[in-house]
Amino acid sequence: MHVRATGAGALALVMATGCSAASALEEGKAKKKGTAVALYISPANGAKDLTPGVPIRVDSANGALTAVTVTDAKGRAVPGIFSADRTRWRSLRPMLADTGYSVTATTASGSARSVFATIKPKSMFALEQIIPNKDISGLTVGVGMPIMLTFDKEITDRVSVERNLFVQASKPVEGAWHWFDNKTIAYRPRVFWPAHTKVRFTARLAGVRGADGMYGSKDYVRDFKIGRSQISTANVRTHMMKIKRDGKLIRDVPISAGKGGVWRYHTTSGVHLAMSREPVTVMTSPDAGPGQAGYYSQTVYNTVRISNSGEYVHSAPWSVGSQGYSNVSHGCVNISPDNARWFIDNTLIGDPIIVTGSPRPLEPLNGWGHWQQSWPDWLKWSRLRSAETDSI
Repeated sequence: MHVRATGAGALALVMATGCSAASALEEGKAKKKGTAVALYISPANGAKDLTPGVPIRVDSANGALTAVTVTDAKGRAVPGIFSADRTRWRSLRPMLADTGYSVTATTASGSARSVFATIKPKSMFALEQIIPNKDISGLTVGVGMPIMLTFDKEITDRVSVERNLFVQASKPVEGAWHWFDNKTIAYRPRVFWPAHTKVRFTARLAGVRGADGMYGSKDYVRDFKIGRSQISTANVRTHMMKIKRDGKLIRDVPISAGKGGVWRYHTTSGVHLAMSREPVTVMTSPDAGPGQAGYYSQTVYNTVRISNSGEYVHSAPWSVGSQGYSNVSHGCVNISPDNARWFIDNTLIGDPIIVTGSPRPLEPLNGWGHWQQSWPDWLKWSRLRSAETDSI
């Protein structure tokens, strides 16, 4: 079964289709002065410049449909589904923009045909980025991994787009989409993904309205896997990081976190995610250039990025004497070279790395800080709210 970010959209679509069919048939009866119209095809024959994004429908007023054949102008079949009594048929996908269609419907008593075309859009939109992406080795990710989308144009019809974003999972979860702005949307479960879950994301955006005169150009599919559950918790007050795998403590790592004094030198508290694994990273001071007070430029090894404000868990041989005892870094989580080598080798992108004890909170938009928002706050920026998901 497919898993939607919301179940309300599917129910509304079925109800709207039924109501539209009934209304259309009643209109047909009125034109024929009480005589039932045998077949009703929507859109009507000869229609042009139709709005994309709505399904093709066929209704029979007096008898089951024996066949419905729908093709586009290139001869490609358009799949659809019959109602249980075969008196109604609806295309599984909405009409695409700038496309001609031909419909032939048949009952035991006769047949009808309709040929029509949709409008050429002013512009098209596409997905500029999907994360998790193919750069992530094997597309196996941690239990905190969100699905993050970036559009190449601003989306103003968020409802139409969001209702065409689907998430399937081998283990049921409750999740929702969240709009950060008109070009950025992300999906996360209410709680971390169950370990070893298979996930498929599908964006059925071809023909979907994104704004006035703008429609989606194509569909997208992305498969990935959730790996084992590994959650690291770094306490800046005890100067220790405990790493649990599938609920069991597997490593106790001495750390040295941000020294504070200046706000930017506090390591941010909250639920971080592993964003990248970098064998070599050159770190420079964000607010001081060469020759200025506070300037630094240092090459560090075996780093795992946890925010966009320059925070990493990384090898720091110069602070080994402070690790486990005091905080001396500019905001990163310092660990020994041996622990850093182990950590980068055993971390998946999307693994939660939780920092506690710092007065500076991680901002939800600082890197992948999506788990910093409570579930009610997350839902405020979803157009369709949450829904239980079914197993694949």
